[in-house]
Amino acid sequence: MSLKRFFSWRKLVKAALISGVLAAGAVYFCNWYIHHAAEGRIYSDISGIPKNHVGLLLGTGKYLTDGKTANPYYVYRIEAAEKLLRENKIEYLVISGDNGRLTYSEPEDMRRSLIELGIDSGRIFLDYAGFRTFDSVVRLREIFSQTHATIISQPFHNERALYIARREGIDAIAFNAKDVGKAFGFRVMMREKFARVKVFVDYLLFCKPKFLGPKVSIPEAAI
Repeated sequence: MSLKRFFSWRKLVKAALISGVLAAGAVYFCNWYIHHAAEGRIYSDISGIPKNHVGLLLGTGKYLTDGKTANPYYVYRIEAAEKLLRENKIEYLVISGDNGRLTYSEPEDMRRSLIELGIDSGRIFLDYAGFRTFDSVVRLREIFSQTHATIISQPFHNERALYIARREGIDAIAFNAKDVGKAFGFRVMMREKFARVKVFVDYLLFCKPKFLGPKVSIPEAAI
């Protein structure tokens, strides 16, 4: 190998190492910042959480990729939403999720599961355009006109949603659905690390939800 080629490779390796360090630093900072920004806003005890007029249940698929096995993230979020409604910690619930295919609707599935548990359908509103957490939170303000809310999901997801809510001028708290074990949820947690970086990118690029649309009115008076 010639001396010129050696130094050329050396520069490439050095550039790659610097890029890797910067990327790792960005991932660490975004995760650290979002985690700490949620401190004092997340509750796991139903008795201690303040009451809000509206809750936002973040959607997920009812089944795993095999189409048969129950998704534990879904099951635990339904349980958490039911608790809040039964204890009157929220009066109404907006279910926001993906409805991008004719045979797949996270909001419809979640509403059906809650009704089967005895929840009054009149307390449930559906957001069919919650294709990602960013869209769900922004649409809560823009479409459902809510500036206060209780967000419902697993702890890691709640932290990111709370950060978005804060950026959108929503005074939000969150209620933790039961988390999924580390072995099962490893891929989800790895994806979450990069999803937190994407939040900062979204705001740097002035991103908007995929769809907005007409306003939906939620009653002001308690049931």
